[in-house]
Amino acid sequence: MLTLTQHLIDNQWVPSQSPHTQSLYSPVTGALQAELTRGSVADVDHAVHAAAAAFPVWSALSAAQRGQYLDAIATELASRAEILIADSVRFSGKLISEAQLDVEDAIACFRYYAELANTLDAQQGQVRDIQSPGFEARCYRRPLGVVAMITPWNFPLVTAAWKIAPALAAGCTIVWKPSELTPLPEQYLAACAIAAGLPNGVLNMVHGDGINVGAPLCAHPLVNKISFTGSNAVGEQVMRAAAQGTRPVSLELGGKSPIIVMEDSDIDNACDWVWSGIFTNSGQMCSATSRLLVHQRIAPALYAALKLRAKEFIAGDPAEARTSLAPLISATQQKTVQAFQQHAKQDGLVDLLESVPITLPASGYFVRPSIFLNVPSDHDLWQKEIFGPVLCVQEFSDTADAITLANQQQFGLAATVISGNAQQAHSIAQQLVSGVTWINSHQFVPAAGSWGGYGRSGIGRELGPWGLEAYQGISHIYSPT
Repeated sequence: MLTLTQHLIDNQWVPSQSPHTQSLYSPVTGALQAELTRGSVADVDHAVHAAAAAFPVWSALSAAQRGQYLDAIATELASRAEILIADSVRFSGKLISEAQLDVEDAIACFRYYAELANTLDAQQGQVRDIQSPGFEARCYRRPLGVVAMITPWNFPLVTAAWKIAPALAAGCTIVWKPSELTPLPEQYLAACAIAAGLPNGVLNMVHGDGINVGAPLCAHPLVNKISFTGSNAVGEQVMRAAAQGTRPVSLELGGKSPIIVMEDSDIDNACDWVWSGIFTNSGQMCSATSRLLVHQRIAPALYAALKLRAKEFIAGDPAEARTSLAPLISATQQKTVQAFQQHAKQDGLVDLLESVPITLPASGYFVRPSIFLNVPSDHDLWQKEIFGPVLCVQEFSDTADAITLANQQQFGLAATVISGNAQQAHSIAQQLVSGVTWINSHQFVPAAGSWGGYGRSGIGRELGPWGLEAYQGISHIYSPT
């Protein structure tokens, strides 16, 4: 059995100052597979002071020099791709094809910010037109300082890359708390940073839970910025911590995203997008399009296609290429999703897949997929994020009603529009309250784009130039000409 007892602080693997451990179980079998030694307040303090000490030297480097380190990290990740994929499957239970994408996207993110960093130096000190004769204005962007980062378990590598790469490019130093459920892939990422020659103290990692590591990290007085991806409940706690000292915060939180299927849609294509939108990563995605709005005239045909597709589910070891239904991350998540399903059935909602034969393994945290029809708008199934393979459906006859239903939610992260009419699809997409909207596609998230949402989906944007700006402050210097 694997035992993880060390944190990365000041480029050294140091033993935890806490005696407390956490057991990690295989999502596939439910068997104990690792013990993780939790971090402590003392470990957090050690890491934050290391990051603070490293900041003056790291921020003084040119952006192009920092970009060279990012490119080197990407190279190190690529050289360890097979190990990273295998450990992502092992700890998160995701399909091997999805773990491969997680690794590839993380590498692409570091490459993107390495290239973007090469453009930053020329932008510093540029003269800005302020339309005030007799005065000159020069604009500078400055790194915010020490950043506390907390990342989730569902995509352990790419969500870390989305934060780490732009923060380093901007000139910040980092203390990172990865998910306590998927510690090994993140530990390899940290090892890649060391192998790439990243200077001491620039990237620090402390394992542990929210109480003993996350909370003291967010509350630490030397932390200048907090970036968090996770649940709304914890995000609100992070905001309260950030209020002490009036520190900026980036939050990427929940979603209850709609997918609108118009009357003129090709049924097979629509089935593909609906399917991937909810069942990728077993529905454990904040961007999962878990609310289907389908035109009533094609609803029966789409239901038939979805029901036929469900017969192809093969649940089992996600490391095997033939497997198409992976387990959830933990017993807790399994129980949570099953409780939603049971509640829906008790309320008389019809599960389209109930009669479809789907064999689940006797062990592990597998959940039978569900597609519930005619779900009322005020039902928990329609309103709350489930984070599992559960789709809820409503039919519509009027496009305006579909848009209204899509926007009647507390989240605003992602959406999808399926239509054979490109002009119509774009018109609908522009009316959706959504940070990202896909048309006749799904889950395309390039590093050069933006990621983030409205309402309870969070604050700020990641990726692209917007993701880098989240780690910078703006200073203007005015002088007479």
